[in-house]
Amino acid sequence: MARRSLANCRVVITGASSGIGRELALAFARRGSRVLLTARRNQELAAVAAECRQHGATAETLAGDVTDSAFRAAFIERAVALWEGIDVLVNNAGISAHGRFAESDEATLRKILEVNFFAATELTRLALPLLKRSRQAAIVNIGSIIGHRGLPLNSEYAASKFALRGWSESLRAELAADGVDVLLVSPGTTETEFFDHLIAKRSDLPWGDSTAIPAAAVAEQTLRALERGRHEIFPNWRGRALVAANRLFPGLVDRALAKLAAASHNR
Repeated sequence: MARRSLANCRVVITGASSGIGRELALAFARRGSRVLLTARRNQELAAVAAECRQHGATAETLAGDVTDSAFRAAFIERAVALWEGIDVLVNNAGISAHGRFAESDEATLRKILEVNFFAATELTRLALPLLKRSRQAAIVNIGSIIGHRGLPLNSEYAASKFALRGWSESLRAELAADGVDVLLVSPGTTETEFFDHLIAKRSDLPWGDSTAIPAAAVAEQTLRALERGRHEIFPNWRGRALVAANRLFPGLVDRALAKLAAASHNR
């Protein structure tokens, strides 16, 4: 299995101001990578970059909205100005909403797809010429267990993560000859601020609070997978169990989730 050194790697990360993105930035910094970070919140982003520098890493930021095509171009141009190239692109930015699809709206669906899917694909399109010139290039897409098994009250988010997963698999085959790896990370519930920033919350999730994995653990597993040339990882064992159950007993999983959805509707 391939072994990649992350020391002095040129890494760009979206959604880096908190959660998994923040922990990925710090994990890369501890390995001696150079990082360029983006998110919408400039103050929080600057704080993450300062933490990275405490580990001796070079860390730069450019705050902005990854759904804006002009910003995406400026972000890649910044990487070129800094380093003349990119070795690792991490598509981490993401948003979600909770509620029944019938009670939601087109704007919510489009916004989630713009951030979770289209921003990642189009930023990657811009970065590909640079990645193809790298000797250890990789694209890391932060997906979700919900990209393997859709869950009730998460339909828009599930759609975006299923799309990201399918695109990642296609891209991996297309870029193999160019030496560009594609790693898909599919975590389950993670300890982050993610659920504090839902763009819509029309319902509580029916399964209540579930045991979450620390964002730092997701980041560490991601970097280990990147170093080892892995194609996909499932950082949360509960997520792996759900994927396995859905493959082996899809009808049973369907019925269990339908009961949860019905219970939520009757509250």
